[in-house]
Amino acid sequence: MRDRRSFLIATLAASLTPVLARAQNLTDEERSARKLANADSTLAPDLLLPENQMAWWRDAKFGVFVHWGLYAIPAKGEWHMFNDKVSPEDYAKLAQQFAPRHYDPNAWARLARDAGARYMVMTARHHDGFSLWDSPSSYGHFDSMHSAAGRDLVRPFVEAVRRAGLRVGLYYSPLDWRFPGYFQPKELPENARLLKQQTYGQVEELMRDYGRIDILWWDGGWLAHKGTDADAAWFWEPDKLNRMVRSHQPSIVINPRSGWQGDFDTAEGGGVITGPIRARPWEKTFSLNAAWGYTPEVQVMSWEQVVRLLVDAVVRNGNVLANVGPDKDGVIPPKQAATLRGVGQWLKRYGAAVYGTRAGPYQPADGVYGSTQRADRIFIHVLSWPENELVLPPLGGKIAHVRNLSGDTVRWRTDGNSLNLTVPPSDRGLPVTVIEVTRA
Repeated sequence: MRDRRSFLIATLAASLTPVLARAQNLTDEERSARKLANADSTLAPDLLLPENQMAWWRDAKFGVFVHWGLYAIPAKGEWHMFNDKVSPEDYAKLAQQFAPRHYDPNAWARLARDAGARYMVMTARHHDGFSLWDSPSSYGHFDSMHSAAGRDLVRPFVEAVRRAGLRVGLYYSPLDWRFPGYFQPKELPENARLLKQQTYGQVEELMRDYGRIDILWWDGGWLAHKGTDADAAWFWEPDKLNRMVRSHQPSIVINPRSGWQGDFDTAEGGGVITGPIRARPWEKTFSLNAAWGYTPEVQVMSWEQVVRLLVDAVVRNGNVLANVGPDKDGVIPPKQAATLRGVGQWLKRYGAAVYGTRAGPYQPADGVYGSTQRADRIFIHVLSWPENELVLPPLGGKIAHVRNLSGDTVRWRTDGNSLNLTVPPSDRGLPVTVIEVTRA
């Protein structure tokens, strides 16, 4: 029966070549835009976590994403199967080459902790359909237990992250390119039903069998790479799906990419963050390298670039999830590791201005400054100095103390209309100058 179904999938996939070609013409930006949920905020409001259960995530600010799977072998990124039109049968052969010799999730977790991250998220299964655990619900046993690895790769990750004192997140993509019903769900309803059945079964395995999971990071909720995640909600029934998730993990933090509203919003890609403080908690996610999955390190972000994005996110009520792509043997490449360690060194010095804070009281000025606050302290994050003196709106009330966390000197004065700050160039920070203001 499975052989017959495999043949059917291969035959139908061949008939979908025009559909795949049209979808392949999308730019990365267009693909990213189509991942943004537009669900009604009133949909299943009882599934949203209350503020007290979201507090740890909002306090954490920084996480490390890991994209890892069969696509690390050809080293062409996580969209290799689709972009290069690899048939399901040919792609499946990679599983017999997938025997990571140096997979050490303890080393991954130590690196994330050294980077100052407070949580990690791993791709348990990406769009190619290959699962990194022993999954009875996997169509055709397309999982790590039935690969050359011969073992569950999710469990050691979950346990290592917990041991490191970090929160545990799992990424799951409900779509699977092996199923023609994903591209034509109404024309091929039986095949689409099998896909949906696999999704529900696998998500329940992940939520039921690995102890406490802190984050469920959905991706790929759209159908046929068209529209938004919310446009496909009729198919996935995300309220039903997430109710099942919550039955096993009542306090898990869920993103909106299954089509449901979600506990936090998402923004993908390394583009500049601008605009005012956002009302809802949100997360900026991007890859340190050119692709999310493993490719040679030819275009790796610097730690300064990551810190800049982190600051621009936290002053707007956001978190950052920075991605690394381990190689086929499970090793995080050296330049990406070095970038993470650089971010960690910055956070060791300035963590008080990041962790456990909330955005404000100032609205950000794009490219110039933003602020975070906690109790009686306000942290001004200065990105650039258009003039020698930075002129801010008045805070109201009295100021007890102003301190330059980036150097020795800061001169300040107030009047009824402004708070004025001056820091000589020699005492400014790289890439951000952080000034602490304590209210009386």
